[in-house]
Amino acid sequence: MSTKTGPQRYPGASRANWYQDDFGGDPMEVNVVVLHTTEGYTLPTYDGGATAPNLTAVPDLAARKLKWYQHFDIETSSRALVNLKGGVETNTMNVCQVELTGTCDPKTHAQWTSAGHAHVYWPDAPDWALKGVADFLAWMHEQHGVALSGPKSWPAYPASYGDGSGQRMTGAQWTDFRGVCGHTHVPENVHGDPGAIDFARIVKYAKADLDVDDAPEPKTTTKPKIPAFPGRKYFVTGASSSYVLKLGTQLVKRGFGDHYKVGPSRTWGDADRLNVRDFQKSRKELRGDADGTPGPLTWRLLFS
Repeated sequence: MSTKTGPQRYPGASRANWYQDDFGGDPMEVNVVVLHTTEGYTLPTYDGGATAPNLTAVPDLAARKLKWYQHFDIETSSRALVNLKGGVETNTMNVCQVELTGTCDPKTHAQWTSAGHAHVYWPDAPDWALKGVADFLAWMHEQHGVALSGPKSWPAYPASYGDGSGQRMTGAQWTDFRGVCGHTHVPENVHGDPGAIDFARIVKYAKADLDVDDAPEPKTTTKPKIPAFPGRKYFVTGASSSYVLKLGTQLVKRGFGDHYKVGPSRTWGDADRLNVRDFQKSRKELRGDADGTPGPLTWRLLFS
C-alpha cells in the first residue's frame, strides 16, 4: 500500500541530517519497525544519506536519554537494508528503520571500553536507553498501529551474523510480518545487529507507557478476542476506514451510540468522538483523559 497516513515526524527529533530531499523514497503505510545498531559511537554520515535509515537514536550518556535524528519521513522508504535485485522487497516493504548508535559486538564493546570511547553496548543497555526505544515504539503503535510484538529469537552477536542461529526470515515470512524486528531477521541481509538486545524489556516498557496490560488473557470460550488497535491516525476528522465502522458498531453494541443519527459509518466524525467520550467517562480508567479520541486502552476496554 502506497499511502502515507498519520504524523510523519517523531516529536522532538532533529532534522539537522535530513536526506529525503536528496534521495526521495517511496511512500508507504508502515506496519513494521526494524531496529539496527550502527556499530559506531557517533552519529554516522551514512555516505551522505545513501545508506540512511528513517531515524537514528544517539545516546546522550551525560543526560541519560536518547537524542533522535530523523532522516526520512516515518512512512517514506529509507536505505539501510540490502535489497537484492529480483528478490523480496526490504527497504520498501512498509518498514520504518531505526539505527541505535552503539554496538552489539562484545569484542567491539571491549575495544571501545579499553580506548575510553563512551558508548552503549546494546545487549546490556541501561534502562534509560531501552525506555527511549520503548517510547518510540509506543508512539509508533499509537500513531501508526505497529504491533508491539516481534520474533522470539534475538541471538547474540556474532552468532546472529548471517543466519547462524536460524533467525533470518524467509521471503514469505517477511512479507507477512507485522511488528518489530531486528536487522538480523530481515531476508537478503547478513548483518547480525542489534544482537541480543533485551526486546522483551523494551516491549514491556512500551506497553507500560500505553497502559496496555501485558498479562495473557484467560482462556475461556465466551470472552471475545480483542482486535488489534490500528493506531490513532484512523480516528481523525474525515478519516474513512473499516476501523471507524468497527469502532462505531462496538459503541452501539455497548450502549454508547446516542449521538449517531442513522448509525455508525466508515467516516470518523463528531458523533463518533462524542460517543467515544461518553464511553471514556463511564470508565474510571479513562475519565482523566476523556477527549473522545480512542487510544490503545480505550480500544481494549471497549472490545473487552
